[in-house]
Amino acid sequence: MADTNRDFSSNLPVGPLKILALESCKTLAQEVDSYIRDFRLEDQMNAIASSHDALNFVDYQEDGYLMKSACIRFGTGEAKGVLYESARGTDVYILCDITNYSLTYSVCGHLNHMSPDDHFQDMKRMIATCIGAAKRVTVIMPFLYESRQHKRSRRESLDCALALEELVNMGVNNIITFDAHDPRVQNAIPLHGFDNFTPPYQFIKALLSKEKTLQIDKDHLCIVSPDEGAMNRSVYFANNLGVDMGMFYKRRDYSKVVGGRNPIVAHEFLGPEVKGKTVIVVDDIISSGESMLDTARELKERGASRVIICCTFGLFTNGFETFDQFYQEGIIDYVITTNLNYRPEELLNKPWYLEANMSKFLATIIDYLNHDVSIGEIMDPTVRIQAIVNKYNEDQAARTPAPIIEDTDSSKSEET
Repeated sequence: MADTNRDFSSNLPVGPLKILALESCKTLAQEVDSYIRDFRLEDQMNAIASSHDALNFVDYQEDGYLMKSACIRFGTGEAKGVLYESARGTDVYILCDITNYSLTYSVCGHLNHMSPDDHFQDMKRMIATCIGAAKRVTVIMPFLYESRQHKRSRRESLDCALALEELVNMGVNNIITFDAHDPRVQNAIPLHGFDNFTPPYQFIKALLSKEKTLQIDKDHLCIVSPDEGAMNRSVYFANNLGVDMGMFYKRRDYSKVVGGRNPIVAHEFLGPEVKGKTVIVVDDIISSGESMLDTARELKERGASRVIICCTFGLFTNGFETFDQFYQEGIIDYVITTNLNYRPEELLNKPWYLEANMSKFLATIIDYLNHDVSIGEIMDPTVRIQAIVNKYNEDQAARTPAPIIEDTDSSKSEET
C-alpha cells in the first residue's frame, strides 16, 4: 500500500503504462514494477469493494509493466537500441543509472567498463526507439547526468545544461531526478518538465528502523552540513526533527591545483556544541568520501558521541578501505545511502552500511504521473516525517520504564 492517499477513480491514465529500463537499472526497475502491480491490484479491489465498476482501462492491470528491449553492441563498440514490443500510444518511463560501472562491453577485443557517457548514449538510443510512437516519454535519471558540472565559472563546458537540452530536443516530455547537485540547472529547459525529489523521509525511516535508543531533541542530536552546498538539505532535516544544525566550510589553497581542484587546508565549523551528541551529516554524494570522512573526524575531535552519514548517492569511487578503517576506529557509526544507484555486493554486506530503499517512492511517482494527477503531495515529505518521528518517540516512551519514587514517610516509620 502506498504511503499516500490514492484515489484515481476519476483520473484516466495518460496511456498504458510502460517502463523501459536500461540494463544499468534493471534491479531497481523490477522492484518498482512489483510495487506498481500491487498498487493497481489494490485499486481494482477497492473499486469492487465500493460497488463501483472495476478500473477497466486499457492495459491498466498487467502482470508486469517492463518493456522488452536491448542495446546491442557491435565489435567496434558501436551500438543500437532495439525494442521488442510496440510502444504506440503508451506512456513510457525510461530508467537509466549512469553511475553503473559494473557493466562492460568489448571494443576490438578489449574490455571496457561503461562510463556515464556510455549510459547516456544508450539512453538516447532507447528514446529514439519509441519517441515517434509513444504518447509521452519521461526520462528518469536518479543521478542526473553531468550534474556536478552544473555551472560555468571559467572557460569550460556546461555539460548538464547541454544534456537536458539534448533530451528535450529529442522529444522527451519530462525529466525526473533525485537530489540534483543544483536543481537550478533546470533553468536550461524552462518550458519543459523537470522534477527533483529528495529522500529525507527514507533516510529517517532507515535510521529509526535501526536505532531504538536515539533521542530526538536538541540536547542529544544535531544535524551538520559538510559544506555550504548542502545547507538546504541540513536545514530541512533539522527543522523537521526540531534540533540544531551546524556547518563546515573548507579553507582551500587557491594557489595550487591537485587532482583538478584546490587542496583543502582546514575544515572550519560554525554551529552549536556537539560534545556528547549524535551527529547526522547530510549530503547528496559520497564520491571518494574524503570530504565526508574529514568531516566525521573533525566532529569526533569536537566530542561527538556518534557520527551517522546520510547521502543520496554512495559512489565510493576510491573503494571501501578507508570507510572500514574509520568504522573500526569508531569515527563513523553508519553510512546510509539510497538504492538509486549501483551498489556492489561488497558494500551491501558492510556492517556500517544501511540502505534507504526508494523503490516504493519511485513507483508512487510513476503511478501518479501516469494518472496525470498532482504530485505535490508526494514531493513534500514533511507530514510523513512528522508521523514517523512522533511514532518513534511514542514507542521509545513506552519502552522506557517509569522512575521509581521512594516513599520517604514509609521508610522513616520503618526506621522508627
